[in-house]
Amino acid sequence: MKPTLSSSVTEQCRAALLGLAVGDALGVPVEFQSRAARRQDPVVHMRAYGTHNQPAGTWSDDASLTFCLAEAIADGFTLPKLARNCCRWYEDNFWTPHGRVFDIGITTREALQRLQAKPGLVRAGGTDEYSNGNGALMRILPLAFYQTNAPLQERFQLIFDVAAVTHGHIRSAVACFLYLEIARHLRAGLTPAEAYAQLCQEGPAQLRALNIPAKEADHFERILSGRLPDVNVLAINSGGYVMHTLEAALWCLLRYETYAETVLAAVNLGDDTDTTGAVTGGLAGLYYGEAAIPAEWLQVLARRADIEGLAYRMVAATISVDAPPA
Repeated sequence: MKPTLSSSVTEQCRAALLGLAVGDALGVPVEFQSRAARRQDPVVHMRAYGTHNQPAGTWSDDASLTFCLAEAIADGFTLPKLARNCCRWYEDNFWTPHGRVFDIGITTREALQRLQAKPGLVRAGGTDEYSNGNGALMRILPLAFYQTNAPLQERFQLIFDVAAVTHGHIRSAVACFLYLEIARHLRAGLTPAEAYAQLCQEGPAQLRALNIPAKEADHFERILSGRLPDVNVLAINSGGYVMHTLEAALWCLLRYETYAETVLAAVNLGDDTDTTGAVTGGLAGLYYGEAAIPAEWLQVLARRADIEGLAYRMVAATISVDAPPA
């Protein structure tokens, strides 16, 4: 049975941000633990402590930097505002769950250190092929609610610029673009299977229109082939590489039928559990809605009221920006 799509943009945004934060928090206690460990001891509820010694409901850098982007949008988006918010998180614990940064990826940390060292710099992300961790993908979801009616090239340029604050390689930008295309289709009322079919139908031509080099587009062949849901779990990776995270998130979204099943499947893939949980949870929250997120998970979620308030402020700031042309 198809769930009822959220009835307003604010409800969609709340569900997406809460879904992302809950998925992140489910993964935090078991981050870096193997898939074999998860088979022996699967995550089935919100745990406490573990890898980072944090209380139950604690989200990590994934949600923090997502909220930094949402905050920049709520404040009248500019790229320098986003860069400043990310630095405020790293330096001053802005948008942390409990007033302390306890997790950060290497590529993200290096980019933020460059931002600190060079005032005025905004696109600080590494541009080499080895700078394609999942640190841009994990925070990109708020753009699903910003400038959604812009032409393809403008939307992609915005995505590239936002990703490049910490991750400047084109592959990370394309991964973010395809993720946001799925979100766009879900917002329009499609099921995950319908959204994926639409992505596979439109994606190759979109990448050509964006002049994405063929050698880069080839990295997305498995996703855009239409075969991803049929891939065996043993061929789904769950480490920190952006391609692995995107594939894992879409695979979970397409294979499971409730919010809880979807995010638990993502976390139980092991390894980079918080990011896989967050990236998956954002889409699952958007589609299934806030009411589908288990109440006991939401009850312990750090700063839930602040997240809900952020969703409201972000949507309020985008109403005029996203109004369709007259």
